[in-house]
Amino acid sequence: MPEPQSSTLQVGFVPGVTPGKWVGRWRERNPELPIEATEYDDGALASALRAGSVDLAFVRLPVDRDALSVIPLYEELAVVVVSKENELSLLDEVPLSELGNENVLDVQECGGARMAIEIAASGAGVVVLPMSVARHYNRRDVEVRVVPDAPSTRIAVAWIAENTTDDIEEFIGIVRGRTARSSRQPSAQKEVPKQKETRSEPKKAAKPAKGRSAPGRTRNKPTAKGAPNPRGRGRRR
Repeated sequence: MPEPQSSTLQVGFVPGVTPGKWVGRWRERNPELPIEATEYDDGALASALRAGSVDLAFVRLPVDRDALSVIPLYEELAVVVVSKENELSLLDEVPLSELGNENVLDVQECGGARMAIEIAASGAGVVVLPMSVARHYNRRDVEVRVVPDAPSTRIAVAWIAENTTDDIEEFIGIVRGRTARSSRQPSAQKEVPKQKETRSEPKKAAKPAKGRSAPGRTRNKPTAKGAPNPRGRGRRR
């Protein structure tokens, strides 16, 4: 498998995904590590990922998972895009049964979502797309309605499994909502240099206070018989 070709973390994404919040959070936490995000068509992104042009990618499932690590993130509702003159625009939602008499366009045959929406705007057909894609290519001359019983799509983040690096793990953690101090973030697992330990000197014995005798000593020695009293002379009787 190809190795990442740049020290800059390269992120690819398909139309409809908005990675700005994750890229912005990366820049806040790692201002010294550059990152770039580039939009690709669905098929082109899969090729760029396997070619090593991007380190990780926000893809729309399904994708060929061979040699990839893939983490599903969220689901997208399906919508139908119709011209403003189409009667379906009068409905709040459009069930699949309502599309039976419509010319449902094939996105790939139209050359992509942008062109399919342009054809739908002309009234030549309708197109079913993920809601995020319809919003991404939104036009004033079309209407977008949810298709409640159409299969949803899912966005996932993917990367070449054997090319996993600390930077990729760090970015995945950001996408999954981990904080900078999370124990699962590589940056938080880096060892902090330990401070050198200093030996403490043994404590010196405290000197006895003035007026107090040291331990083991008597304060006043007894006087011998017949010796003069040091506190004063005795009286004769």
